[in-house]
Amino acid sequence: MVNYIELDQALALSRNSIKENYSEYINSSFVSMLSLLNFDKYFVKAQGMSVWDSDGNEYYDFLGGYGALNLGHNPPEVIEAIDKVKGMPNILQAAIANLPGVLAYNLAQITPGNLKRSFFCNSGAEAVEGALKLAKIASGKSKIVYCEGSFHGKSAGALSVTGREKYQKPFLPLVPNCESVPYGDLNVLEDKLKARDVAAFIVEPIQGEGGIIVPPEGYLKGVRELCTRYDAYMIADEVQTGFGRTGTMFACEREEVVPDIMCVAKSLGGGVMPVGAYITTDEIWKKAYGTMDRALLHTSTFGGNTWAMAAGIAAIKSIVDRDLPTRAQKMGNYLLERLNAIKEKHSLIKDVRGRGLMVGIEFNQPEGFINKLSGGLLGKLSYEYLGSLVAAQLQNDYHIITAYTLNNPNVIRLEPPLIVEEKHIDAVVDAIDGILEKNGSFLGITLKSTKTVIGSLFRK
Repeated sequence: MVNYIELDQALALSRNSIKENYSEYINSSFVSMLSLLNFDKYFVKAQGMSVWDSDGNEYYDFLGGYGALNLGHNPPEVIEAIDKVKGMPNILQAAIANLPGVLAYNLAQITPGNLKRSFFCNSGAEAVEGALKLAKIASGKSKIVYCEGSFHGKSAGALSVTGREKYQKPFLPLVPNCESVPYGDLNVLEDKLKARDVAAFIVEPIQGEGGIIVPPEGYLKGVRELCTRYDAYMIADEVQTGFGRTGTMFACEREEVVPDIMCVAKSLGGGVMPVGAYITTDEIWKKAYGTMDRALLHTSTFGGNTWAMAAGIAAIKSIVDRDLPTRAQKMGNYLLERLNAIKEKHSLIKDVRGRGLMVGIEFNQPEGFINKLSGGLLGKLSYEYLGSLVAAQLQNDYHIITAYTLNNPNVIRLEPPLIVEEKHIDAVVDAIDGILEKNGSFLGITLKSTKTVIGSLFRK
């Protein structure tokens, strides 16, 4: 007899049992990592900007699913859309379903220029994989150029164009003919493209995991011109920046740029269903898959399933009807204004940057006698852990959820749902101000976090 756990039993498990199951059957190191800084809360309810833990405490979510929760947690309009299709076939590959064509039509209406043909999958990494394959088959070329500091996913193809050695090195060799250039440097990019042997250049309009890096003014427009001149496709990775996050529906629209291929995901599913997609022009799609012998060269079992498509249709309608890009611009300006004000007070803050509600706070590295005395160790620790230590204090002491950026762990990201209000922004800025006021330095923050770690160890 199988000794399984039923859903009702799972929902009633204690916090310790949840940790034990995750540690034993999924990832013990991850559990240990979260436990050290008391990050291992058990959250039981979520709505809008807030989540609640098993002790009834409310937290403001300023991480926002890395850009997946533009509508907030459990948006009722998306849940209602899924309820309407519950009786329909969800996965039926031997037929043409209604909703994928509708969502593709709607995407074509809100994306820039002549982007028209969509392919649906389940995540941003899958969208990138599909876009890279599309560029290769349509162009007949194999070389891909990407940016240092970029992040496009951790599957093999997406990882091959992700610009951090830490994630690439353990899995070498990756997909060949992928070459990097500095982000924001048009001259180096042109040197790479001149031979006309590049299938595509993939770029984030704003680098998310790179540390919320905004490129120089005119960079994307320059990229567009170079790709056109040297016959390379421009792939815009809007997985994190899309659907209003940066103050326009898509970040590339700020410079009136129309890419050849655009990758989207995260908030396309309304924060409820996993939905990814790439969208491209009719011309490129026909070159790649426009014949019957090529029509099924790239497919996805769950891509285009009914529940996911219903969520996507409802999410786009909600974002457009509520004009959330404009709201993101307004609230983002308020957030940056408040953060820049506290930056003047605290020397530990090196930079505040971003656009709309995609904002990063970078911290200064320790200098002077104490760092030298430690042989530079304090500086190394600061770079790798300061972001996580600040995030831990924000969550444990102020009930605000955020995280550091993967390629630059010295940067705290603030990517709240686009429904955020001024009271939520005031709370997070006041919390950061309070942490820096009380601790003042990396050493102070470390000592405070050390107490948390020691407490966690004693609780085990």
